[in-house]
Amino acid sequence: QMPGTARHDREMAIQAKRNLCKATDPVERLRLRCLARGSAGIKGLGRVFQIMDDDNSRTLDFKEFVKGLNDYAMMIDKEEAQEIFRIFDKDGSGTIDFDEFLVTLRPPMSNARKEIIMQAFRKLDKSGDGVITIEDLRGVYNAKHHPKYQNGDWTEDQVFRAFLDNFDSPYDKDGKVTTEEFMNYYAGVSASIDTDVYFIIMMKNAWKL
Repeated sequence: QMPGTARHDREMAIQAKRNLCKATDPVERLRLRCLARGSAGIKGLGRVFQIMDDDNSRTLDFKEFVKGLNDYAMMIDKEEAQEIFRIFDKDGSGTIDFDEFLVTLRPPMSNARKEIIMQAFRKLDKSGDGVITIEDLRGVYNAKHHPKYQNGDWTEDQVFRAFLDNFDSPYDKDGKVTTEEFMNYYAGVSASIDTDVYFIIMMKNAWKL
């Protein structure tokens, strides 16, 4: 199993559902609704917005915003949606910038956590071009221990691809993982871990840093 993925994902989803009952802040509630779907939940919402952004303006008006939430099956009443939209539409232009929206929605992380995530990224990004690909993984990740490789179900490349799919945007799996996708993924995992120390130990063990 991948470093800190499945188990943390489950724990985090359960924790997010629990916290949702107590949360009153609309942005926090939307964040928890996304995290209840696992580490890739926030990224998934971003992907829905991206698909809707026909004119590539990287902005959404209120109608698009609500449609995106509905497409992603986020059950939010209109008042709450309006409140969230207003928070993000800082200049009152009637549109929100969805990159800004996703960064704000991402659970905040300390610099210590960001730094260890970047260390793991750099270790995997063998070629140093800021994108992790199957080629990069050949040098760092041993597929031969994977049960599906051992029983002949998967080739080495399929093991690598499944590994990358963990971190890739849910609706846009291209077999490449950018710094942002990696960071987004671990922002999700990070949300389920209370202390920096534990998060850093987990990352060091997972990635042998």
